[in-house]
Amino acid sequence: MADRSLRGMRLGAQSLQSEEGVVYSPRSRYTYLCTVCGQESEVVFSAEAEAPDTWECKHCGHEARLLVGDIPVEVDHSDAKVPRSHWDMLLERRSRAELEELLEERLQYLRSRRGTSERKHSA
Repeated sequence: MADRSLRGMRLGAQSLQSEEGVVYSPRSRYTYLCTVCGQESEVVFSAEAEAPDTWECKHCGHEARLLVGDIPVEVDHSDAKVPRSHWDMLLERRSRAELEELLEERLQYLRSRRGTSERKHSA
């Protein structure tokens, strides 16, 4: 029975593949400087990829800027959209005078409803 014992590997513990003949794609290493905590982070990208100007700092989570030499890249935020509030969008559709008129109408309606409902409860 000993001559028929199974010899092999542990299940799932090791791969039968080797790294022999594997060619890795070229990579580039970029350094980012955090604007808040001052820590430097190194990030590796494919050599074909363009490195972004900003990256999230791995230490504090704030914006880190790409270093070119020892100088951080200037980031242009001028194209960023300014968030509009509901009030801003409302003013795009109606004038202030129209809004005041609508408010007065609505207040009169609510006051008239309140007056009728109070009489029903007191009876």
